[in-house]
Amino acid sequence: MPSPSLADRLADGVELELHRAMQPRGAVIEVGDGVARVVGLPEVGSEELVAFDSGAIGMAYELAPDHTGVVLLGSADQVRAGEGAEARGTLPSLPVGPELLGRIVDPLGRPLDERSTPAGPRLPIFRPAPALIERAPVDRPLLTGVMVVDSAIPIGRGQRQLIVGDRNVGKTALALDVVAAQRAGDVTCVYVVIGQPISRVLSIREALEKRGALANTIIIASHAGDPPGLQYLAPYAGTTVAEELAERGQDALVVFDDLTKHADAYRELALLLGRSPGREAFPGDIFYIHAQLLERVTARAGTPHGGSLTAFPIVETTDSDISAYIPTNLISITDGQIYLDTALFERNQRPAVDIGRSVSRVGGAAQRPSLRKTARNLRIVMSRFEALESLTRVGLDVDPATRQAVERGRIMRELLRQPRFERRTVADQILALTAVAEGWLDGTPPLRARATLRAATARVRAELPELMSAMDTEPELPGDEWRDLLHAILQELAEAPP
Repeated sequence: MPSPSLADRLADGVELELHRAMQPRGAVIEVGDGVARVVGLPEVGSEELVAFDSGAIGMAYELAPDHTGVVLLGSADQVRAGEGAEARGTLPSLPVGPELLGRIVDPLGRPLDERSTPAGPRLPIFRPAPALIERAPVDRPLLTGVMVVDSAIPIGRGQRQLIVGDRNVGKTALALDVVAAQRAGDVTCVYVVIGQPISRVLSIREALEKRGALANTIIIASHAGDPPGLQYLAPYAGTTVAEELAERGQDALVVFDDLTKHADAYRELALLLGRSPGREAFPGDIFYIHAQLLERVTARAGTPHGGSLTAFPIVETTDSDISAYIPTNLISITDGQIYLDTALFERNQRPAVDIGRSVSRVGGAAQRPSLRKTARNLRIVMSRFEALESLTRVGLDVDPATRQAVERGRIMRELLRQPRFERRTVADQILALTAVAEGWLDGTPPLRARATLRAATARVRAELPELMSAMDTEPELPGDEWRDLLHAILQELAEAPP
């Protein structure tokens, strides 16, 4: 086929310009606080992108009879009253694919790491949730490397597990531990930062890079200096990136840090657009937008390798009040919550997970059988210990069985204390749980128990490497040889001088 002539190309250019000239154009009548009101765009669609003469872009979000409320997706300083605007005929989108690994981009795919714009295929930010027939049961574990989570609050691939707690109790730290634990696995991570200072975004990137996890992670960031419209889009953009991985049969994990700030951004937009406020000044559809977001998270059926998307939304409470509006909404939407307690945090129990108030409504079905068998009584033991410990604090005489339960509870509490980015394998957790349950650490001071167990575990792994490797990967416990060896080593260490 002959190539088009210069005259043909010029004619095509003229037609394109004429087409653009015939498109309806609007005008900005009011702008401020990240929202513009535009007249003259009667056929613009909801969530359609709008381009302004200044080069700024926005999203049509309020379709009133006499004007269009446009959420600005760039600096509001660029837009002035009186300038022209036109509908682009497209929805917000961003590039997806492996090109984003190790990158920091904003919700529209624009780079924030001084590198070139990603060149992957683009997908819409707003996408429908998978139909029921496209969903699969949550029956495969997602190992976090955090002992208190894997043993007592197990997570399955395709689950939505809320992380909830007051400010500065380690919610982001726990999420980063989970992401860093996937660096050598088969789960690709997407970390969504919403409304945080840019310094926080950079510190998250640095922490993941230092632990070798950045190459397996995509960071979608809308920092505190961005307009509320961009902060509103951030979790949807992160979900789209992670969904594309799941649709290709991969397992993906997305962290929303945090949905409290996302709700605040949406409340700001809604009030500026004139929507009626409801409880705590949030618009009535705040529950809907979070449900719409989290319903996209699921295990996939019909994909070649059974892809899945797991979500860890984070929500902040005030004075440990989980009955506030946004935490209550998210607890009702998600499949369980990990509750971080301020009192535990102040007592240096890190991560400060309150086992009694945390729950996983799905992950127990996906927990590895060997770990489920070993940790089946952990929640009961720790709850009983906390009740009994209060009796010993007031000086009451207790029987030997109660004293033993308290001593073992203190040892277990010490073993559940875990430094940041110290990933514990399934074998490590099984050995720790077994040692406490069998009483092999009885008489060991709690502060010494962790070092003792670490030394014993290292020796078992050195003497039975194949068996320990099988324990990390196989669903069932491989015989009893490891139990005898662990018991003997712990006896030897207990008899050794301190």
